[in-house]
Amino acid sequence: MTQKTPMLTGYRVLDITQIVAGPTCTRILAEMGAEVVKLELAPFGDRTRVGGLRSNQPEHKRCSQSTYFIQHNHSKKSLALDFKSERARELIKAMVPKFDVLVENFSPGVMARAGLSYDELKAINPRLVMCSISLAGQAGELAQKPGYDYVAQAYAGITDLIGERDGEPALITMAIGDASTGVAAAMAVGFALLHRERTGEGQYIETSLLDTYFNMHEVAVPRVSLREHHTPVRTGSQHPDGGPTGIFRCGDGSYLTLATLPHQWAAFVEALGQPELLKDERFATAALRRDHNEALKHILEGWLAGFTTRDEAIAALERHRIPCAPVLTLREAMAHPHLRERGVVREVHDPYIGRFDIPGPPARFSAWRVPGGLRADLLGEHNEEILKSLAGLDDDEIGQLYRDGVLVRDPLLNADREWTEKTEA
Repeated sequence: MTQKTPMLTGYRVLDITQIVAGPTCTRILAEMGAEVVKLELAPFGDRTRVGGLRSNQPEHKRCSQSTYFIQHNHSKKSLALDFKSERARELIKAMVPKFDVLVENFSPGVMARAGLSYDELKAINPRLVMCSISLAGQAGELAQKPGYDYVAQAYAGITDLIGERDGEPALITMAIGDASTGVAAAMAVGFALLHRERTGEGQYIETSLLDTYFNMHEVAVPRVSLREHHTPVRTGSQHPDGGPTGIFRCGDGSYLTLATLPHQWAAFVEALGQPELLKDERFATAALRRDHNEALKHILEGWLAGFTTRDEAIAALERHRIPCAPVLTLREAMAHPHLRERGVVREVHDPYIGRFDIPGPPARFSAWRVPGGLRADLLGEHNEEILKSLAGLDDDEIGQLYRDGVLVRDPLLNADREWTEKTEA
């Protein structure tokens, strides 16, 4: 297949985001071909630059690069400004007409107080698509509440449903809400750009972690709404609707996960070689199987104990088309050939940290393939290029911004020394 131009080539995005949700949105846009300028806040840049793993080379001790930052911000250009400076905000306004999209995830109200609200920016660039990402939305009772993924998870009624029935609620220890909100924001930006292509009209978008998390509820919301006294309960490793569906212990001490829908009950019984279960009154309907979830778990784990290995048990289930999978460790998942071949796991090579794996993109396209050779900027690496091409500044003006502390750059780039020398000359 001939490599074709990425879908968003020709679009320019101003990324004023940090951590995961916002950077996920703009990273997706960058991978789809958009030129993404990441505006990082002086003096240290995106907060993830001090997270993850850093270079262990003495000569790179002060390097701004980290694995956390690279994973969520590769394929972007870094512009590092002191956002609190009036001069910096003037530069942002001067560049806005050159951008198609602006994505920000400050607390609600910060952009307006900086003179950068959508209404103000729309007056400068009516075609601008602006997306704000927050914990709980731009208005309402929770709008000003500080918080991250886990806070939204709790407010959405998710945390209360995770954990053992008689135990405490458990935490999902990965940024599922952040990442999903970033994907939702990227989707919304794409739709808004399509709308603009048809009408010429820009627009304002807002997404929130709380909205995204609440949208993840599968079937419980209508039940709670219609049944006055219905309260979902935690069910640990078992799905509350039975099946059997859940996580089960194998004979070798490992675990598998299995999902059996009502229409697969007969096939499941056949896989177990226990036809008497079809006549067992406890399991006569899907509702009864749900009510006797623990009994089904006991029967299934007794059957699994008869296999020497988990793989043998999975093979026996799959012969009857029962959906199941081994519960892999993260290291096992990263090494799985299927994930490697599809690029779900992909390798980056950073000159300061070395080679390491990061997740791949969540979508595939027939007309375009994701390129390799990913890299992430050092802090402020594209300062000069961006300010010259998009703000019309010259070397003297840029040098003054460095001396005033409005503009910063990774020490490895020797920006201060270079600009001081040019100015003195």
